[in-house]
Amino acid sequence: MSNRDGRPFGADGERLSDAFKNQVKLDSRGNASPRKSPRPKFTYQAERVIASGSFGVVYQAMVQETQEMVAIKKVFQDKRYKNRELEMMKKLTHPCIVDLRHAFYTTGDKPDEIFLNLVMSYVPETVYRVVRQYYKKGSNVPLVCVKLYSYQLMRALAYLHNMEICHRDIKPQNLLVDTKSHRLFLCDFGSAKRLVSGEPNVAYICSRYYRAPELIFGATDYTDAIDLWSVGCVLVEMVIGTPLFPGESGVDQLVEIIKVLGSPTPEQLAAMKPQHSEYKFPRIKQVPWAQVLKQRLDDTGTALVSGLLQYDPRKRLSPLQTCAHGFYDEIRAEDLRVNGQKAPNLFDWTKEERAMMSQDPELVAKLNPPWREKS
Repeated sequence: MSNRDGRPFGADGERLSDAFKNQVKLDSRGNASPRKSPRPKFTYQAERVIASGSFGVVYQAMVQETQEMVAIKKVFQDKRYKNRELEMMKKLTHPCIVDLRHAFYTTGDKPDEIFLNLVMSYVPETVYRVVRQYYKKGSNVPLVCVKLYSYQLMRALAYLHNMEICHRDIKPQNLLVDTKSHRLFLCDFGSAKRLVSGEPNVAYICSRYYRAPELIFGATDYTDAIDLWSVGCVLVEMVIGTPLFPGESGVDQLVEIIKVLGSPTPEQLAAMKPQHSEYKFPRIKQVPWAQVLKQRLDDTGTALVSGLLQYDPRKRLSPLQTCAHGFYDEIRAEDLRVNGQKAPNLFDWTKEERAMMSQDPELVAKLNPPWREKS
């Protein structure tokens, strides 16, 4: 994504004032209805472009009727298909996932050109920007924030994976952060997909720095464990201030991984992609995690990183296992404060989360400290 903050134009030279004009209804075939569309319930004024890319454009916008600030993702709508992101977001309700407020269609300049507009809560910061701000000042993201952000991300993933949805593009830019409350929201479900066993999936997915090794090998039968690899990369980046595996190409990405994790064993290769088990790699030893992490995490934190960044997808920690990890004991404290402010509520479990926890009493006890029962 490229940022174009403050420019008076949006997508393809479009004026901001015209970004959401011509709201229309679609008929059953996906065409703009020939009858006059009813007056829209809400109208929006684009304030600036937050991000743009091949997917479309994300705007910061004002709801004219309420003067509320929102974010609107505008994407081209191919009338031959339903928009998977819209269908998915309609089903998602979780405190650590950005909420879909509304969706509407607009027409473009060309005949039959239709755009889908997804209206979401506006959250001003991202983990990407937070990490860069600290790095530029020569400091690190406070460890308590690293814990809060990665914990909330794991909660979001536990919820998604329970619904058999794989996000497939976990990266700092897709993690929205309210730096006052320290609430984190996972966003951008443009690459997300419900994974079905036996059905192949595209391997060229996920932003390069955060791409799991099985994807680099071209696996098409991967699991939601690719998201856990990405989380491990994001967690380390928050700790050291720069991407852990900054590859310049797919092959170079693998080289960067091997430089840290060492050469994969034949068994690990078979676990990532069986037909690649005959590949030979030069013998390279793993770099100790304490060295990679620049001594900034204790043994507990180092063990968590190691448990996520495993070559074998089956050996990566699950999201709920990760939430129960000792690394997060600090943020389960009753009197937790962040810069003098009360920490976000980490125990506002959804019914889906409660159902997952109910299968493991030890997990329930770990995720809900004793003081919670007294309150």
